This record gives sequence, C-alpha cells and structure tokens, in this order.
Amino acid sequence: MNPQRLFGELKRRNVYRVAIAYGVVAWLLIQIATQVFPFFEIPSWCVRLVVLVIACAFPLALICAWAFELTPEGLKRTDEVAPAKSITRSTGRKLDFVIIAVLLLVIAVFAYQRFTSAHRASATSLDVPEKSIAVLPLENLSDDKENAFFADGLQDDILTSLAKIRDLKVISRTSVMGYRGNATPHLPAIGQALRVANVLEGSVRRERDRVLVNVKLIDARNDRQVWAERYERDLADVLTLQGELAREIATALRATLSPEEKARMETKPTNNPQAYVLYLQAREYQTRVSALLADLQTAEQIYEQALRVDPNFALAHARLSDTASRIHHWFQPTDAYKTKARLEAEKSLELQPDLGEGHVALALCFYWGAGDYNNALREFQAAARALPNNAEIGLYTASIARRQGRWSESLAAFRSAQELDPRNAQLALQIANLYLFLRDWPAAAQAWDRVVELQPGVLYPRRFRAYLDVLWKGDTTSSRSVLASLPSGVDAEGLITLERWNLSLIERDFDAAERAVAECRVDSIPAVSGPPLPKSFLEGCISLARGDAAGARTSLEAARSHFERELLAAPEDATRHAYMGLVDAYLGRNEEAIHEGRRATELKPESKDALDGAQIAGFLALIYARTGETEQALALIRRLLATPGAVDNFVESITLNDLRLRWEWDPLRNDPRFQKLIAGAEPATIHK
Repeated sequence: MNPQRLFGELKRRNVYRVAIAYGVVAWLLIQIATQVFPFFEIPSWCVRLVVLVIACAFPLALICAWAFELTPEGLKRTDEVAPAKSITRSTGRKLDFVIIAVLLLVIAVFAYQRFTSAHRASATSLDVPEKSIAVLPLENLSDDKENAFFADGLQDDILTSLAKIRDLKVISRTSVMGYRGNATPHLPAIGQALRVANVLEGSVRRERDRVLVNVKLIDARNDRQVWAERYERDLADVLTLQGELAREIATALRATLSPEEKARMETKPTNNPQAYVLYLQAREYQTRVSALLADLQTAEQIYEQALRVDPNFALAHARLSDTASRIHHWFQPTDAYKTKARLEAEKSLELQPDLGEGHVALALCFYWGAGDYNNALREFQAAARALPNNAEIGLYTASIARRQGRWSESLAAFRSAQELDPRNAQLALQIANLYLFLRDWPAAAQAWDRVVELQPGVLYPRRFRAYLDVLWKGDTTSSRSVLASLPSGVDAEGLITLERWNLSLIERDFDAAERAVAECRVDSIPAVSGPPLPKSFLEGCISLARGDAAGARTSLEAARSHFERELLAAPEDATRHAYMGLVDAYLGRNEEAIHEGRRATELKPESKDALDGAQIAGFLALIYARTGETEQALALIRRLLATPGAVDNFVESITLNDLRLRWEWDPLRNDPRFQKLIAGAEPATIHK
C-alpha cells in the first residue's frame, strides 16, 4: 500500500480521530487520578499504574480503530463492511463532537488550575514555609530484619541534625512515623498533612560493617525530585553521615547555616561504631509509643552497655539521663533514679557543653526531679538555642506553664509545638487534657476525638474519650460499651481491670466490680502516675461501698501495708502519702488520715504545682469527707470545683458528676449543703 493510500485509509477509518480522542480522554483521566487518589490516601504507585495502563492501551486502541468498524449491527471487522454500507463518516462526525466536548472540559479544567494556581501559591507561601521538610522513615532493605532499629536510628539522627538549623522548619519524628511502609499516601498529600514543602525519603541496607543509604529530596508541592544521593560507607564512616546529609539538604533548600550550626553538624556523636549501634538499639526502646517501664529499663541497660564501650559518649549520657528521669517521674520515684538522672545529665554537659540533648536532660532533672521550674525553663531555653526545631522542648515548656497556673499561655505553647509535630498523639493528648482540666467539656471532647483519630489502634484514647461522658454528662453508656467491646486477654497489666472496677462502682454494680477484680491476673496494677495499686485496695473499696466496713478491714489493712512499703521507697512522694491517708480514712484512723493528707499537700502545694497540687487537694477533700470533717470538706470542694486541674478519671477528681455518682462521697450525701451543691450548675473554672 502506497503512503498516500495508507494515510487516506487511516483517515477513512477514523484512526486519527480515535488517537486524538484517546489522548484527550487519557489526559483527563490522569488529571482525575492525580487529584482524587491523594484525597483517599491511595498510594502514589497507583497513579503510576494508571499512567502505565493508559500508555500500554494506546496502541491497542489504534489497532482496534484500524481493524474494526462500528455499524448499526454492532462491531464488525472493517474488511467485512462494504464501502457503500460504511458509516465511518457519520461515526467520525460523532467522534468530532466527543473530541470537542472533552476538549472544552479539558480547557475548563486547565483554566481552573491556572486561575487557582496563583491563589494556591500565595496560600502555600503563607501557610507552608519554602524551607520546610519532613524526613520519612527510611525503608530497611537489610536481609536481617532485626536491623530495622538501624534504619530508624539513622532517620532519627538525620532529623536531629536538621533540627539544629534555625533557618529550616523540620517536622518531628513522631509525626512522620505513621508514614512507614509501602502503603503511604501520595507525597503531596503528606506535604499537605504536615504543612511542609519538601519530603525526604530513602532506604538503608546494612550488611555487617557495610552500610548503603539511598535518599532523595522531593518537592511535595509538585512531586518533583529536587536532589538525590547514594552513599556506601563503612559502619565507622556512618558516624559522620547524618551531618553530611543535613548539610547537603540544607544546601538544596538554600538554608542559611551559622558557624555554630555547621560546627554542631560536624561533631561526631562517638568515634566507636559498636557504641553507636548500641545507642541506636537503646533509642528504639526509649522512643516507643507509650513506652512502659520494661521498655525504659531495657533502654537504660543498653545505654549503659554503650557507655561501657565509650565512656565519653556525651549523647548517650544525655539519653540515659532522660530515660532515668522518665522512670523516676512515671514509675519509680526513688532517690536512686533521681540521682542517676542528674549525674548523667551533668556528665553529658561536662563532655559537650553545647549539647542540646544534655540541656534537655538537665532541664528534666529540674522539672520532674526537683519541681524547680525556673531552672528547668533556663535549661530548656539553652536547649532550644541548639535545637530550634525540637517540638519536645515546646511540649515541656508548655507543661511547665500549665503547672505554674498559666493555663492560656500553656495552650498557646502546646499549639506552637504542634506546628513542628502535627501528628504527635502525645501533644494532641496534652491539649485534650488541658481542656479537660479547665472543664471545657465540648473542646475536650473535640480534642480527644483528634487523639483517637491519631491513634486508631490504641485502646487508651478510645477508653478515655468514652469516660469523658461520665465527667461531662454523668453518662456511663459509652464507657461501658467500649469496655464491653474489648477482647479477652488484652489486660496483661490490669489497667482494664482498674477501669472496669472504677466504672462498676460509679454505677453501684458491686457484683460487676467483684468479677472484674477476681478475673485480674496481677496482684498489683501500675498507675499512669503514682504508686501501683494492690488488688487488696480494690477489694476493700468494694466491701466498703457495699456498707461492709468489717469485711473491708482485712483487705484495707493489706493495702495499707503495701502503701507503707511504697512510702519507704519514696518518702517524699505526695501521691503515696495521699493514698496512705485515704486508706487510713477508710479504716477509721481519722487522725492519721488527716495528717497524711495534709502532708501530701505540703509536699505538692498548688502554689508550686497548679496541676498535681489541685489533684492532691482533691485527695484531701475526700479524706475530710470520710473522717467527718464536713465543714473543711465542703469548703475545699467548693474551691476545687472552680480550680483548674482537679479533674481525673479516679477518686481524687472534683467535678459535679464525680460528686453526684461516686460512692466515696456518700458520707456527705445527706447534708443539705452538699445536696444543694450537686443539684446546681457546675461553676465556671477560673483561670488565667
């Protein structure tokens, strides 16, 4: 067939028109995929698959247009249709109309994109800083999957190095860890969610003492690669890799580095590869979401191994101090851990005086260990100069403002920290708790919903959001429903037992409370803060709530012995004194009970700690009520009802619904003044 006849046949068979129509429709489909898929968090590879399928189908469409013709009887082979009966001209005109219609739609879409691009660019420049970045979890490509800690640790070190650059906005580790794995959303969607212009992604392969790192920097606004690099190093050389990477990323983003920032990035954390690997292993345990005592103690042991290998590893000293402070603050407030935290923090700063993590560690010693908020703030400010993008520092300074009674300032500081860590569930939880402490129930409910959204697979946020309805509305339905939905075998530490026991007593379902305690497999239940609670305490409370004081005595005496031992281990802990006072009140040891309750408020006065101090005062109010000191109980209750912080999901909580529902307040139940108090509206919580 000569070329002229070939082109004529292509035209007659509408192959040109099919090609044009296919191209226009394909462009429209690709636009829809790129815009819609990220909204539903469909992985970016699906967009590439759509493009590949469309491209592969194009030759097939042309072949079909050449070989087949659409007739009134249906699709037939072209050579089977007589020229006189061919309707290709009519079909061609219809295709023209389709092409024109789709082209008009394409022009409309293109015009809309052009019209809105300036607005989006303006909004982006206002809302998303040009020099902003999120470092996604590095994919572990090692044959040994146990090396996952190494990939996570390297990502953490890159983040830490970038966080030292004041000219950058760097999203914290917590907010990016949810994007681990292949099912991550399209990069522009990640950029929008984290409010950053750039995203770093990559992979790590470690084989013995060789490390291969591949990274690429993507402009999240247009999914365009800005920079990429491949590094193959000995393990010893990896110690300088994070600083080198940070410098190259800063250069790619045109960030300005001060001489001090350059010096910090060039400083190796240690010269010993073995110590560095141990450090990364310990860090993995320390940074686990909702790390428990066992996790922190494992981290403590591995940090100590690293320091035996390299005693001059300043960063490991700082992290060990941080770990000891957490154990002391949340689980075991002993002098041994308090002293250990202080010594390790001071050692880290002795070795490296400008180490930001060392200043954070020392600040925690002042904050948690000594309640010295002014010195803690001074150290946090020093840490912020070295680590300007560290959201954790913002979280701590906001928490200090809260404990100093500067509630509005605290909320603003939490919100500011959230800019650097928008998907940090702990930050979201602190904001939710702050609204809770202020008794702003609608705002608390909305904030707790956000915590649940950020941790869909974690039980605690869902349980507490349900319990919020008890505090707010006096309604136990949601809480009971959530607890009933939990499968068996999820209560290894007894925390679910504690909630079932607590809720059953609020509902005055004493049999259900007994069943919950009987099914508990542990003898002592760890509290979120404060001493562990023995089963004997729970059993004694059930008997006492039933009105069986004699039956309660044996259990409560055993509980008292438990709290005596706890006090010997931590004699300056206010919460332990408060529990001792409460048990004494239940046992009728009124003088001892009041002494312990007042001692607790002396150790943790509201003037020094507006949060814990208010909750300790709640214990004292209950002790007064149980020991017949009605006047003092009512006066303290009235004040605490308008005081921020005196809200919890346990006995010391002071809200109208706690007073209405809890059996612990039954000694006041028939007093007309108490009845008038709980019949009225909840007073406004006064704060500054």
